[in-house]
Parts: sequence; C-alpha cells; structure tokens
Amino acid sequence: MVQKIDGQKIAEKIKDKVAKEIIKLNGPRPNLAIILVGEREDSKIYVGLKEREGKKIGVDTHLYKMDEDITEAELLRTIDFLNKDAMIDGILVQLPLPDKFNTDKIIAAVDPKKDADGFHPDCPDYIVSPVLAAIKACIEDINFDVAGKTACVLNNSEIFGLGVKEMLEKLGMKVNLKDNPEQADLLVTALGEPEKIKASMIKKDAVIIDIGITKVGDQVLGDVDFKDIKDKAAFITPVPGGIGPMTVAFLFRNVLEIFKRREK
Repeated sequence: MVQKIDGQKIAEKIKDKVAKEIIKLNGPRPNLAIILVGEREDSKIYVGLKEREGKKIGVDTHLYKMDEDITEAELLRTIDFLNKDAMIDGILVQLPLPDKFNTDKIIAAVDPKKDADGFHPDCPDYIVSPVLAAIKACIEDINFDVAGKTACVLNNSEIFGLGVKEMLEKLGMKVNLKDNPEQADLLVTALGEPEKIKASMIKKDAVIIDIGITKVGDQVLGDVDFKDIKDKAAFITPVPGGIGPMTVAFLFRNVLEIFKRREK
C-alpha cells in the first residue's frame, strides 16, 4: 500500500519559522505582488491559497488579475511597474501563462532580486524555486536514496520541466522529460490532467510527486489516479495536501529573504 507524503506537516514547520521571524521584525511587513493572467482553474486555486496563507504568515499580497486577451506589452509594463515599486519585495507570475505569451521573455522581465518563484536565470542564491524546494523536501522526508536512480518529469511548462531536470541531475539522478514514466524510480508530474497517470504507467515501488491540480466539480484532483496506483507505488504526494502547501511555504520563505536583503 502506497504511503502518503505529508506535505501539510512539512509546510507547517516552514511557515512557523517564517511567521516567527516576521513577528520579530516588529515593523513593516514583506509584500508580494501576484500576477494572474487568464482563467485557468488550477492557477486560480494556487493563487487563492497563496493569498490566504500570506495573511496567516504576515506577508501582504497584492493580486494583479488580467484578462487573457491583454497584450504581451501590457503584461511587460505591469512587471516593469512592479520592478520599480519600492513597496513590493517579491513578484510572482503565476504559470503556466496562456500559450500566446513568450514565457521565457516574461520571466526574464522580472527583476531577478524580486523573482519570488526563483525562475529567473540570474536569481541570487538565497532565492530557491518553491516547487524545486518542495520536491527536494519530499525526497529528504522519505529518505529516498537517489544514487543511480532514474526520474521522469511530465510537465506542461518547459521552464518548469528543465528546472526540475537540472535539480534532480545535481542530486545524481538520470532524468527523462516526458518519456518512459514506467521505467522511472521517481515520477514528477505537473500536467494538470486529472487522474491521467494509471498503474500501468508507473514502475513498481515508484515514488510519485504529483504537482498537477485540477478542479472537477467540487473535487480537487491531481494527475495521478490514486485508487489505481495505491497498490503499486511506494510513496505519493496526495492532492490536495501534498506539494501545494509546501510550495506556498517555500514561496513565502523566499519573500522574507528578499525583504531582509533589500536596500532600505
């Protein structure tokens, strides 16, 4: 029987540390600007979660919600405005963006010292991608020995896929993008396609990091069909309650680190 990785428990430890440090500041609080383009349900779920958790932790969030029909130039102007806004510590562009946008160009437009998601190639070392940090935290939580193991990354965002690949390779794993998930000791999936991953698509005793999230009616579902894989996989991050809470916690840790280092 598959064991669930308790992302909520891991996240609470991180958030407690961030909240305690913000309280000790005894002054201005960190500020995060969130840019949401379009009406993707998974993106709206994640943004709503970030806004709620920000209030609990002590980080002020500012949502810039934009219609899908805005131009790339308009989006870039908004980013430029936020780059120059001294009140804003961190900027987050919720991904994936609608297909018409050049995601690499949009991410590159964010001031690397304000990129709370850690995607900019010139981000300082103290800013770590929350998703990458969460994946690594899962691996550490279950004491997964990565030496000589293989991983597969299924994704709908090239930036995300390459980032995960690079991180896992640095840990010593062999990584495939989108190919042969049934051969992977570790499967990371972020497709946003509810319950697409079946038992036939995974290796016996695989570790599964399910980052996909889709709202279907009143349910929030991941990419993995949990009932189908429960007797084949070794570990899985549940949806909800897995990667989501951890990425939010690591995001706010980044915002705090940015706030502490900005020029006063």
